[in-house]
Amino acid sequence: MMLQTSSESPIRTEGNLSQVFLQCCLTDLQITMRINRGLPASRSYSLGKNEVQNGHPTNSQDWQSAALPRHDFEIETVTELGSKPMGGASGERAYRFAWSQMPRVGPTLIPRLEQQFGRLAIAWSATAQELAQVPGFGPITLQEVLAARAQFNPAEAYEAHLQENPNFWTTEDGDYPLLLRELPSPPSMLYYRGQVELAENWGEKPAVAIVGTRHPSDYGLKWTRKLSRALAQQGFTVVSGLADGIDTAAHRACLEAGGRTIAVVGTGVDRVYPARNRKLCQQLVEQGLVVSEYPAGTHAHRSHFPQRNRIIAGLCRATIVVEAPKRSGALITAYAANEYCRDVYVVPGALDNPKVRGGLELIGQGAQVILDEHHLLDLLDTMPALDSVGVQSVVASSDQAGKAMAQSRGHAIALQGNLLTSTTSNATTLSPEREVPAATIPAPSNIPPELDPELAEVYAQVAGEALSFDGLVMRCQAGAGQVSSALLQLELLGLIEELPGKQYQRC
Repeated sequence: MMLQTSSESPIRTEGNLSQVFLQCCLTDLQITMRINRGLPASRSYSLGKNEVQNGHPTNSQDWQSAALPRHDFEIETVTELGSKPMGGASGERAYRFAWSQMPRVGPTLIPRLEQQFGRLAIAWSATAQELAQVPGFGPITLQEVLAARAQFNPAEAYEAHLQENPNFWTTEDGDYPLLLRELPSPPSMLYYRGQVELAENWGEKPAVAIVGTRHPSDYGLKWTRKLSRALAQQGFTVVSGLADGIDTAAHRACLEAGGRTIAVVGTGVDRVYPARNRKLCQQLVEQGLVVSEYPAGTHAHRSHFPQRNRIIAGLCRATIVVEAPKRSGALITAYAANEYCRDVYVVPGALDNPKVRGGLELIGQGAQVILDEHHLLDLLDTMPALDSVGVQSVVASSDQAGKAMAQSRGHAIALQGNLLTSTTSNATTLSPEREVPAATIPAPSNIPPELDPELAEVYAQVAGEALSFDGLVMRCQAGAGQVSSALLQLELLGLIEELPGKQYQRC
């Protein structure tokens, strides 16, 4: 049945009035409502001039022919939302924030909720049985989410959140960075501080990441500065993580050259970590941008930094690795870039220098060696351009509202053949004789509760006995780059260890 408002916007109704209300929230109909708790479901309620019996409108024609002007309807209904109505995009934003505050729910599960229910507002009212159908909502996650949801008021929490976090993009916003939207688990909410340049968001101005060790040599610092200055002078945006060492050198050299730089941080955008970079951060905010998927007030935590590395890779057309030891977090960025089909470049170093061991291994896997700054610019010049065509979008899995907004500005992006070519295809080669079907091997338990769902899925497949990388890829049924990135993060967290021959086991 279709309910028709006094305007031309139809509202589809299924189930009880709380569903009607949720669907009203997703249109441009402005309504006021009063909530009456504990009323018997069988009594009649007033909906405008219409009678509602057992939670269903008795006559859609009555609603359609109601003489009340638009915006004047009052709805008296039974609902567990406990909040005032939130209309249009702001309503969906509130529920996006609400879901981001639920335990064990993050950038991996939120897109799955959207795929399952269409809108996060609809997902918020889903039953336990309906949520259990979403991949990743196991018994523990479901139990914790249901308990937290019962105590959470989306409208009030969102209004309070806006006081401290006025500036952020969500994946349904047209200004959300289009390259970042391509990620399998993009940040559901991306907070920012500084100077926004929409050409970057729309993919018209290319960005390049420079990452590396926190303890670089003079050689590493020298080449970081040379490369960053060269990129800035050619109009590239330099992206890094504001950490000590290579990150700091990349940001500072870019600013000194009059360029634009973006810092992706593992704290709230109002925090500076490390504290010694406070002055640098202030210069960066005046001349660039600080972004984070964590809200204001969030302090540094070791689990945040591997997650922010995927954002660094996701914002950029290419990633440059300068001096990365074997267990460097910079390798997470490189593996993520490869998974996202972005170019990976490495500054070579001496074979006996442990600071470059991780980078040398990337070269062995197919990453492109940089000979000097001129060679780098030549390599970047060969990348296909992103064309603004206004009618096509590279964001095949994005929210329809976000795509429509982007297209209305004429800044959607179309692919020219193969948009980005992976340089580390060796990582995706499997050995058939070592394939391990996922269904035949039970996954171990004892997963740390604070672990991100994406990491938890990989960790669950790592047994006490050593298992090959190829076997893990088959068990996880995921991309090799995604598994490589997860394994490195788990190593840095001290949860697994790598054995000779690319074998892995729990610590």
